[in-house]
Formats: sequence, C-alpha cells, structure tokens
Amino acid sequence: MDSPYRVLGPDGRAIGALPTFAKDVDELTKLYRAMVLTRTFDTKAIALQRTGRLGTYASSLGQEAVSVGVAAAMQLSDVLLPSFREHGAQLWRGVTLEELLLYWGGDERGNAFTGPREDFPNCVPVGSHAPHAVGVALAFRLRNEARAAVCIFGDGATSKGDVAEALNLAGVWKAPVVFVVNNNRWAISIPVAKQTAAPTLAQKAFAAGIPGSQVDGNDVIAVRATLERALERARAGAGPSMIEALTYRLSDHTTADDASRYRSDEDVSKHWAEEPILRLRSYLFALRAWDKEREEALLLSCGQDVERAAAAYLDSELQPAAAMFEHTYAELPTDLVEQQTGAVSYLRGL
Repeated sequence: MDSPYRVLGPDGRAIGALPTFAKDVDELTKLYRAMVLTRTFDTKAIALQRTGRLGTYASSLGQEAVSVGVAAAMQLSDVLLPSFREHGAQLWRGVTLEELLLYWGGDERGNAFTGPREDFPNCVPVGSHAPHAVGVALAFRLRNEARAAVCIFGDGATSKGDVAEALNLAGVWKAPVVFVVNNNRWAISIPVAKQTAAPTLAQKAFAAGIPGSQVDGNDVIAVRATLERALERARAGAGPSMIEALTYRLSDHTTADDASRYRSDEDVSKHWAEEPILRLRSYLFALRAWDKEREEALLLSCGQDVERAAAAYLDSELQPAAAMFEHTYAELPTDLVEQQTGAVSYLRGL
C-alpha cells in the first residue's frame, strides 16, 4: 500500500500539490476555525464533566482534522453516522453546541438536531452503526438518489464482526457508503499492534472487494480531499470505500479513563508536534493569511460561543425520568408502556 496521502507536513509546510479548495484562503480559514471551535468546546465539556454538570464525555483532542475534514467534504444531502468522538463533524453540519451538551448531559433533546435532521445520533456501542450505514446507503441506491452515507469509527471497531459484515454487504451491494477509520492508535487501553497483525487497517477492506487507502489524519486538507474523491465515487454509483485516517488520541479515551495507566507521558508528548491545529495555523502564518490579532479574535469568539451554549444548557429545564421512553419508538410497544407506567407511578410515590 502507498504511503498515507498528505499535503501538509507536521511543520505546516506544503509537501504535496494543493487541491483546488486549499488554494482559497477563506476555505482554509473555515477549516481552521472549525477545528478551534471543536477544541474549545472539548475543553469546556471536560470542565463541565469534572464539576458534575455533564455525563461521561469522549474528548476529540488531537483528532479534530478527521471529523472536520470529513464533514467539509460532505454535501448536506449526505448522511453522517458518527461514533462518539465526531463533535467537529456534527458542528460543521449544523448540530448546535447546546444540542451537543444536552446529549452528553443525558438529555435526548440533544439528538433532535435543528440542522442535519437525517444524520444519525452518536453511536456509543463500538462498530454497531456500520451495518446501519450500509442500510442507509442501500436506500439511496434503491431510490436512485445521488447521495452517500459516511460512517466513522475507531481503530478498535475494525476488530468487531459488525464492521466486517458491513464491509462485506457494502461490497456485494455496491452501496454508496464511505467508511472512515479514525485510527487514533488506541482502542481504550489496547494499541493497534495488539488488535491486529494486518500492516494497515485500510487493507481490511480489500477482502470485501472495497478499495482502502490511508490519509494523514492530522492534515485537514488531505482528509477533506480524500473524502471528496471517495464521496464523488460513491454518488456516481462506483461503490463504497474505506479510508484509514492516521491520527493520535492526545487525551484519555473518555473522562472515565486514565490513560496514564497504560501509556507514558513521553509517548504522548511527541505526538503534540503533529497535531492538526498547530499544523494548519503554521501554514496560514507562512502564507501571511493569519496573525496574532486574528488568532486572539478567533479564540475570543469561539470561547464566547461555547460559554453561551453552556449557559443555555445549564439553564435548560430538566426532563422527567419518564422522558427516556419518549424518543425510541413512534408508538411504544406494550412492554415499554408497562415500564413507563411503572416508572411514573414509582416516581410519584417518592
């Protein structure tokens, strides 16, 4: 397999031909802002969780280029099926900051997106949304719609049967779906080397008759360009693709994890030099398209947006416990009606 596709090196210098969109400074600035907003949100969400005002949360620190680059390549008519670390993609596609906080706070209203109504909610079970993505893509094909499904999951999901089955079905049906492996090198505490003997994760697609490729997941330009090509192919009826985005998880797996138990600070620190925000900022500075004043203004703007959303989330009216039954079925099955009735009776008696 060829080396991972890359446009910007870790130092922010262009080392490959720029795709057309990357020659537009405004487009690069949008990508940069989206990654900064994602990281600002990330920092606030962790602070809320640590102070008991948010549930267990999965950080995307160091992985912002994957989710932002993927979403920037998508059309609004495409459908995103995220795992649980794609905050940047969701924000790009129109999910609001407040909705994300509601979701992570355990409020199902956070999944009633005001933006991408057909995008799927976060999938916390590892890899179980991959077959769903094939189903979505098959529906597009049967309806003769020039749309594609995009399914993002981590490296650990490629060890699950759900993903293997999804790849097989997608290949047989030539479903217009793009699978994105966010290879952050750790499936909680298990490194990739202990998950598989395959030299790459992308090549796991080959047995299903699906093209697989690697991209530098810390290069948002390369991620977007790679996804654009795969999505054009899918919408044109040429079938599915799988793309392995190579990045690194700079944080704990979730706020319920302590990564210091299984990896050293030295191992983590060397990856900070490769992180995506620094990389694109260095490139923009070199172009003289960015400066200290613009950076400070952006940080202030993102901080204000996140603080407003956090205040709205904290001021939102708490939902009753029985609301957990209201967002799964159009009509509740009999057994769940009984459970709901029992829950309401129990809570009234407290």
